[in-house]
Amino acid sequence: MATATASRKAVKKNKEVKAPTIYTFEWKGVNRDGKKTSGELRGATAIEIRNQLKNQGIIPKSVSKKSAGLFSSENKKIKPMDIAVVTRQIATMLSAGVPLVTTLDLVGRGHEKPKMRTLLGTILADVQSGIPLSEALRPHRIYFDDLYVDLVAAGEHSGSLDVVFDRIATYKEKSEALKSKIKKAMFYPAAVVVVAVAVTTLLLLFVVPQFEEIFKSFGAELPAFTQIIIHISRGLQSSWYFFLVGIVGSIWLFVRAHRNSQKFRDKIDETMLKIPLIGQILHKGAMARFARTLATTFAAGVPLIEGLESASGASGNAVYRKALLNVRSEVMAGMQMNVAMRTTKLFPDMLIQMVMIGEESGSLDEMLNKIANIYEMQVDDAVDGLSSLIEPIMMVVIGGLVGSLIVGMYLPIFQLGKVVGG
Repeated sequence: MATATASRKAVKKNKEVKAPTIYTFEWKGVNRDGKKTSGELRGATAIEIRNQLKNQGIIPKSVSKKSAGLFSSENKKIKPMDIAVVTRQIATMLSAGVPLVTTLDLVGRGHEKPKMRTLLGTILADVQSGIPLSEALRPHRIYFDDLYVDLVAAGEHSGSLDVVFDRIATYKEKSEALKSKIKKAMFYPAAVVVVAVAVTTLLLLFVVPQFEEIFKSFGAELPAFTQIIIHISRGLQSSWYFFLVGIVGSIWLFVRAHRNSQKFRDKIDETMLKIPLIGQILHKGAMARFARTLATTFAAGVPLIEGLESASGASGNAVYRKALLNVRSEVMAGMQMNVAMRTTKLFPDMLIQMVMIGEESGSLDEMLNKIANIYEMQVDDAVDGLSSLIEPIMMVVIGGLVGSLIVGMYLPIFQLGKVVGG
């Protein structure tokens, strides 16, 4: 009991050690040849920058902290791709034999984003005070999830931290690339809808009223199609704010429900898988993430049961998460993974057969990596195909809407021309 208390106090004391905040300084000075020079350097204080300049043979005249503009790197947030890049840098340096403390110091000081430098500085301070790297990462779950931390812990226990970081880096790079492709696939249909609605709204608000003024001088009954368009235009002009509030309110309610209701999120995931074209991309993306995650955890020495739990969360879809958790339960009960996967009726035969071969040959991690590569290539091809398909669809949809409005507006003019010609 006393030992546990002392350990907690030691951890608390170690947590109080904070790394110095690194800033970007602008400086002006004179070099050895007496010529004026200037530049930027990173450091904790202006005194540190002056000392650096003097060591380089430069006499500093002015040193000031660089102000953070609106689009400056000072304001940039840490993104998942930043974590992937840092992980790759750490893996490379550890593989080259650079000590962990030196690696964290060099990577942290060299990063362009101050928030990342501060984050790595805090982790470095914890490691220098004796805390294992995995425990130093754990408080920063917003950047390093449980899977990341568990893999690092497995590397520490096995003494192969450099190998584990290399696998994590590969996993993060592949995962972010796949995520980017899926976002690209989702962006195109959304762009079609947004552009179509925007163009139609502008025409109804500003173009149709001009034609309506012209039609008033005709003194004849307008065609039914033209009257419908004019009524829609009048309704939009008199109540546009209701439409705007309705759209904004709907988006707000959707975001709120998606954030607070797990059941709603699960229903959205299930619905998304049924969308033509998009659904197939999401299916393949989920299988690629599952295979890549399980391969990484299994190769790092994480037990299969724990790996399946991590893979279920990394799949990115509620349908696959539930299926993989069911597979985990069956494997815990003694069933082979390929048999358990077949009972879900969700995974294709090709994937199940490759898992079966991997289990029988004892090379499950290699087979899962091959599965991930296959589905990532299929996602890439599907996104490229969707991009090529969406462009003509976008032109047809927007052209159809704009063309319908133009026909509706010119129809009375055509009819008037026939009357005059007759």
